[in-house]
Amino acid sequence: MSKSEAIDELSDMARRGLLLVLSSPSGAGKTTIARRLLNEDPGISLSVSLTTRPARPGEVEGVDYHFVSHSTFQELQEKDELLEWAQVYDNLYGTPRGAVIEMLDKGRDVLFDIDWQGAQQLSEKMSRDLVRVFVLPPSVKALEERLMTRSQDSREVVARRMSEAAFQISHWAEYDYVIVNDDIEHSLAKVRSILNAERMKRERQLGLSTFVRDMQKEL
Repeated sequence: MSKSEAIDELSDMARRGLLLVLSSPSGAGKTTIARRLLNEDPGISLSVSLTTRPARPGEVEGVDYHFVSHSTFQELQEKDELLEWAQVYDNLYGTPRGAVIEMLDKGRDVLFDIDWQGAQQLSEKMSRDLVRVFVLPPSVKALEERLMTRSQDSREVVARRMSEAAFQISHWAEYDYVIVNDDIEHSLAKVRSILNAERMKRERQLGLSTFVRDMQKEL
């Protein structure tokens, strides 16, 4: 095998995808990072959740959510067809197992914009495929300012979100990586570095054993 052939084979090597979880308190910037990553990296797709709530104006089935009935959702729960799920007020949200496994098997990475509870459930079922990143704000003051400037919410609502942020942040140590989002470009670069390194892990390069065996035959 020539050097150029070896390089071509390496670049075409089959790879198992990974699950990239981004979590943060509201206002810390994970959604902005997620959107940029999805727009700029063709190898990663957003996990589309199931929900029992009605579609809102402008939402598209299969793009924003998969809209299902309560009975359908509960049936999927009973069959263990959900990788993670949560109840928010009267509505249920969850991640369908089949679609995610199909993407992983095709070598595509799947992005999750979820909280620590969803990340914990994914860890219980898909720990070998999971990469968890927690996004921290640069300071409490900066987080409060972001919450105040990004919406027209009352001070009471902002105070409630700040209280929720304290609880979210308390779970930072459960994540594989933690970044401080003091600058969106620097933070995005850090997430890209994490993603690129995790993609190169030996166990995710499915064709590596065959590649090395073939190389050894020529030595």
